[in-house]
Parts: sequence; structure tokens; C-alpha cells
Amino acid sequence: MKPPTIILKQRMPSTVISPMHYDPVTLTLRVLFVSGLVYDYKEVPEEVYLAMKTSGSKGIYLNQHFKGKYAFEKVKLPT
Repeated sequence: MKPPTIILKQRMPSTVISPMHYDPVTLTLRVLFVSGLVYDYKEVPEEVYLAMKTSGSKGIYLNQHFKGKYAFEKVKLPT
């Protein structure tokens, strides 16, 4: 399976989340955590991504609006 093409990119200050990348075609939100872990959240509507992008705390938003609501997979990036 080919990984999604990520076309929108936004850097934002966060103590938990590093950059996020959103693909509006596949509705995939890739979240890079400060810890180095990377997760793809599936079937995320663009308005949810935009709300997270503008939220005061990305980590709190993720915990409140993503956990248990969107399928996800851990991504292993090439080293």
C-alpha cells in the first residue's frame, strides 16, 4: 500500500506535537510528536484539522477530539 501524499504542511509551537501534515485527498493527518513518534490519523475531516491547527493546545485538542474517534497507525520513517 502506497503511503498518502502529504500536501499541506504547518509548523506550530507545541510542547508535544512537532509539525503536522494534512492530506485533504486521503483525509490523513500525520502528526510528528516531539518524542520522535509519528502517527497517521485516518478519515479526519479538514475542519477538524483546521480546528486543531488553530487550537491553543495541540496536545489537549488531540486527546479530546482524536482519541477513540479516528483510526490511526504508527509510521516508521526511513532512517
